[in-house]
Amino acid sequence: MRKGSVKEVLAKIKYDPHEDEGEYWVVIEHRGSYRNVKKIPVELIELAHGYFFVGEVQIPYHRILRVIRKDGRIVWETKKL
Repeated sequence: MRKGSVKEVLAKIKYDPHEDEGEYWVVIEHRGSYRNVKKIPVELIELAHGYFFVGEVQIPYHRILRVIRKDGRIVWETKKL
């Protein structure tokens, strides 16, 4: 697992030319329930300060539960799980 904040991990995936953002997914907590999760391709998100966008939808970073590769490997996971 990579070290650092989720924003740092996502920035590396999105902006490092050695990474392929199409290989990663973000798993988020949808509407406050761990049982209701949603998987979003990293290539669809735009990073901002305190939150990220998927199209017009603004999602705070604290909703991210984990960042995974398409092969299922976890590269970042929240401590609250």
